[in-house]
Amino acid sequence: ALELLPDLHFDLLGITVAEHAPGRARLELELRPELMNSWKVAHGGVVMTLVDIALGVAVLTLARGAHGAMTIELKVSFLGPARGRLAAEGRCLKAGKSLAFCEGEVLDGEGNVVAKALGIAFL
Repeated sequence: ALELLPDLHFDLLGITVAEHAPGRARLELELRPELMNSWKVAHGGVVMTLVDIALGVAVLTLARGAHGAMTIELKVSFLGPARGRLAAEGRCLKAGKSLAFCEGEVLDGEGNVVAKALGIAFL
């Protein structure tokens, strides 16, 4: 139900959908101590989860009739430490009948790209 996307809230991590458009999504997350590693930056799993969901939401903006998108491949390259309010931007490059190909990145609170992602989802 694409019309529900602005109201989605991912309680466990505190992820919110900031905006979406056809083939695109931007999600945000405010870092808290329990989401950080011993170096006081975002745990890699938090960064991966944030971008994974952003890619999935981007897919759902194009996949009419799909009940969801299941990640079957995800590659994330970490480029730097993630601090502050994080934003993940996801883009669906191509959505076919059963597969969707996506890319995205995670930005830190200062707008620096801290991770890049490529993913494939099953519809």
